[in-house]
Amino acid sequence: MTKELLFKFLNDQCSEKELNEVILWFKINSFNEGGKKLIYQDWKSQKDLEKIMSQDKADILLDKIHHQINLREKSKIGQVKASTRIITWATRAAAILLFPVLIFLFYKMDDYSSKISELSLQLVDSLEVIAPVGSRTVVQLSDGSEVNLNYGSKIKYPQHFSGKSREVVLTGEGYFDVARNPDKPFVVKTGKLNVRAVGTEFNVKAYPEDANIKTTLVEGKVFMEKILKDGTIQTIGSLIPGQHVNYNIETEEIESTRGEIEKYIAWKDGKLIFENEPITGVAKQLSRMFNVDIEIGDKSITDLTYTVTFIDEPLFQILNLMTIATPVKYKAFPREKMPDGTFTKQKIIFEKR
Repeated sequence: MTKELLFKFLNDQCSEKELNEVILWFKINSFNEGGKKLIYQDWKSQKDLEKIMSQDKADILLDKIHHQINLREKSKIGQVKASTRIITWATRAAAILLFPVLIFLFYKMDDYSSKISELSLQLVDSLEVIAPVGSRTVVQLSDGSEVNLNYGSKIKYPQHFSGKSREVVLTGEGYFDVARNPDKPFVVKTGKLNVRAVGTEFNVKAYPEDANIKTTLVEGKVFMEKILKDGTIQTIGSLIPGQHVNYNIETEEIESTRGEIEKYIAWKDGKLIFENEPITGVAKQLSRMFNVDIEIGDKSITDLTYTVTFIDEPLFQILNLMTIATPVKYKAFPREKMPDGTFTKQKIIFEKR
């Protein structure tokens, strides 16, 4: 008799030959020196048996044994009564003499199941928060870090961080105030680029439709890591406080500026700051912010720029101010109802006035 064979017996995995071997062992060998030694060693190896298995678990275990033997007994109807006596005796032997061994194996099985459950939880134990259109969202993470999500952004993160790093996946824009933990770096994944920090404040802008990933560091230090084709990670640079880095995904070019970072992070406070921003850039940000489609219908106005700060202003108030400041006008078209009952985004077209 081996522990592996007994494990198979408890899990209904024995072949006919193996099942006969188990029953024969119960009948002949469980009382000999080898059988006693196996039982004694397993018993001796256990500590705090009451903590390992509750009475309910023990009852469940014995029910499994009885169920296995009853199945065999029913399949052998018509055989000599001696076989039935062997089975009955084997049941008692398993229940009385091998109980410590079964406890040990059940404990190992239960421990294995716990590890599988833990792994499963790690796979499915992830949360996703989406900032709805027209509003910003603040997310509190289990390690004490705080994330501000900009309009239409989302973050995926585990309920509890495990492993050597704290990893989150960002789509869109987020401002991170990271709880310091030198032993477990905080990693923001954007698909093409990772931003790694220990404890710091920084902003990451990584919308899928944009060709650039923008990182702005307020305090501390962060590292930018490029994910290579073979899956390995290459550090391509680090930031110091007050630095803004623009990484082009397609060309892999990096542009860096220092100072005047307020315009990149003011959104978390409800501010929209433009500094010499082309009308095309303004249209893109307003489209994302208010979930509308803003188009430039006249190429002659693409060279117009705006330097202005808006604080929680409604869309049409912003549009009206733009028409006052520059020679433009706009047309707003109502949403169209689709066959499935949903509505299209509202379309707004800028033209020269």
